[in-house]
Amino acid sequence: MTHVEHVPARQAGETRWPDWVDQRLVTRWANHGISGLWPHQAEAADLIYRGQNVIISTGTASGKSLSYLVPALSSTLDGGTILYLSPSKALAADQLRALRELDPPGLRAATYDGDTSFEERAWVRKHANYVLTNPDMLHRGLLPRHAQWSLFWRRLRMVVVDECHGYRGVFGSHVAQILRRLRRICARYGSQPTFLLSSATANEPGIFARRLTGLQMAEVTTDTSPRGATTFALWEPPLTDLRGEGGAPVRRPATAESADLLADLVASDVRTLAFVRSRRAAETVALTTRARLQDLVVDGEVPADLPGKVAAYRAGYLAEDRRSLERALRSGELLGLATTNALELGVDVSGLDAVLIAGWPGTRASLWQQAGRAGRDGQDALAVLIARDDPLDTYLVHHPEALFGRPVETIVLDPGNPYVLGPHLCAAAAEIPLTHDELDIFGPTTKEVLADLVKDGLLRERAAGWFWTSRGRATDLADIRGAGAAPVQVVEMSTGRLLGTVDEPSAHSAVHTGAVYVHQGETFLVAELDLEAGVALVEAGSPDYTTFARDVTDISVIESLRSHPLGQGELHFGAVEVTSQVVAYLKRRAQSGELMGDEPLDLPPRTLRTRAVWWTLPISAIIPLAEEGLDLGGAAHAAEHASIGLLPLFATCDRWDIGGVSTELHPDTGLLTVFVYDGHEGGAGFAERGYARARDWLTATREAIASCECERGCPSCIQSPKCGNGNEPLDKAGALRLLAVLLSPDTTDATLLPQATPNTADAPPLSQNTTDTTDAPPQNITDTADTTPLSAGTAEMTDEALLSADTADVTAEKPTG
Repeated sequence: MTHVEHVPARQAGETRWPDWVDQRLVTRWANHGISGLWPHQAEAADLIYRGQNVIISTGTASGKSLSYLVPALSSTLDGGTILYLSPSKALAADQLRALRELDPPGLRAATYDGDTSFEERAWVRKHANYVLTNPDMLHRGLLPRHAQWSLFWRRLRMVVVDECHGYRGVFGSHVAQILRRLRRICARYGSQPTFLLSSATANEPGIFARRLTGLQMAEVTTDTSPRGATTFALWEPPLTDLRGEGGAPVRRPATAESADLLADLVASDVRTLAFVRSRRAAETVALTTRARLQDLVVDGEVPADLPGKVAAYRAGYLAEDRRSLERALRSGELLGLATTNALELGVDVSGLDAVLIAGWPGTRASLWQQAGRAGRDGQDALAVLIARDDPLDTYLVHHPEALFGRPVETIVLDPGNPYVLGPHLCAAAAEIPLTHDELDIFGPTTKEVLADLVKDGLLRERAAGWFWTSRGRATDLADIRGAGAAPVQVVEMSTGRLLGTVDEPSAHSAVHTGAVYVHQGETFLVAELDLEAGVALVEAGSPDYTTFARDVTDISVIESLRSHPLGQGELHFGAVEVTSQVVAYLKRRAQSGELMGDEPLDLPPRTLRTRAVWWTLPISAIIPLAEEGLDLGGAAHAAEHASIGLLPLFATCDRWDIGGVSTELHPDTGLLTVFVYDGHEGGAGFAERGYARARDWLTATREAIASCECERGCPSCIQSPKCGNGNEPLDKAGALRLLAVLLSPDTTDATLLPQATPNTADAPPLSQNTTDTTDAPPQNITDTADTTPLSAGTAEMTDEALLSADTADVTAEKPTG
């Protein structure tokens, strides 16, 4: 345990009901023990009632739901309709359950999502006055068939966008355009609903809300709800005697630590939620916890039924299974649940005592959201962040000031990204032909993008506006969760049973031949991946290892859009083209993380046009380092790995949202160059955020490398499981010197820093180039210390692409790029 933070309890503000609330509703809430509204709830409800758009941004369990339910249910009493949007089916189902328990007069509430039957959908369209859905269904179902919903649109009074902080990056940019299409449809039917956005505490919530909706927003940010005290511990798994690539020490996996802690807590009758980073990890932690509890049963230390009180929860389960698990957790029938971020959002799981968070969840907002799952009835709570063997996690558990007492991140999204805007303009034109008067709603770049769409034959321009002319569905052009092509079906060979689906880009990493695939506690081995047929054939197995895809990448500069000096080098932001290919996979022991082998793969390359931030150093700055005997390629490679690991602290992204390339001599710059790029077509705003925060970001990167206790580099600082070059060459000391030169204002400052000891006796010559990549040709990963081609680069991208998310869960679970 590296740090313990005590977050004090908070007293509640005074409660009251606004004068305009119908007494029938007041009575219903009073019957459920709610005697009034806290001041922040009343403020938000009053603003909505007066017709203002509002974002309420207060902490977990602060009663944000009541802030919008009071005006929403008041509107249904007056004959209005309500549209509720959530990023997950689980949250919508939980809201529907709460509404039915309240049973207000005249309410006809229903969910409309992928779990809704055909017969139910017809009833919802005709009769429901409170519809709970998600952006996916709004995009593909409600808006394209707007005429079938005409009565609903005409009476629409309010749109609730719940847990809106989940709409970031490319996904958030798509949702922003879907909301603009919604506003356009409402205007066509004569309604102008108010928007209520609900979020965990966010930085600059009003600015974010305006970017998401295109509307002016009032802010409610003062949390006046009561809160129990929270003890928050930072936990670093120990180094083991095992050795990984290059003889680097290996830490005990965060999932193994989580299973141990979960077993201990459950054995002590502590109701605990363990958040993990992937579906596979959720299954693994649950299985391992049950096995450890079973050992305690054998020893007579715990009751025989205790292992059965631990389960996994993730996307991919049937809807009834997910609802059953949620009920069991609320009732106390389950004491431990290992879950993906599917339960991060506002699903009511009251009564929990503790939360384990296995690995940095990506943002401080998500960290506090997950930690807030415990203590929801006002009782004291425990939260533990367990570091993965990763540069960012290691940095955070040794720098608690980066977590506590600081505001959460500014949410990054770019609705004007042409790769996002173009498909939604096509969808809008297919819904109702676009007119000149409507272009402002979609943003300032709309005319330029429309011209390209006309040129490409996707739209036809007439005097009256722009028309969709294809027989295909325009909504198919906008892949809002970044899944790309049709999903790959995972089929059991012996029975023909369909186990699940994986989106096509993730299939290269998740269900390649030889991959370990876990489904509802069962383990399978992938016998064959047929991309043409869209099928991965699997067979049951029980391997004692997990698999991690490895890939390599080439990158070329299309255009530098911005640049400025940085230390002795230069920083750039611009457009790049990335060609990547999954070329191999690693086998690691499930419990220890020990490397067992590296198997080659033959998968097709993928090309991505995106945005990147990159820095260069001139020959004059690196010649002294080469003369000292430093491995420049290894130094740049190590700096690249670590900088990718630290960027999520400064941009609202996850490591799988970004990639990187480093080279001692890049053909487009003619200099030593390190790139970090967005792993999404057209960019997602993360690299741009890195450009804006470059000095802070790279300073933290250097600190993370310097503070790691290993000697020559390990996964906690400069190694990456995705490295296409097998984490060779890497020079930890050289990376420190290289970053010092980059960050120092002149050479004098750099030379005052401690001199690094070269970690290679035969450093490659200055003109040599090293490659490691996210996904590049196999030949780029052989003999990299001496014979890598000049045109290749060192690259590292996305963490393991595990299993694809479906629309049941938020996108944070599904790696893209």
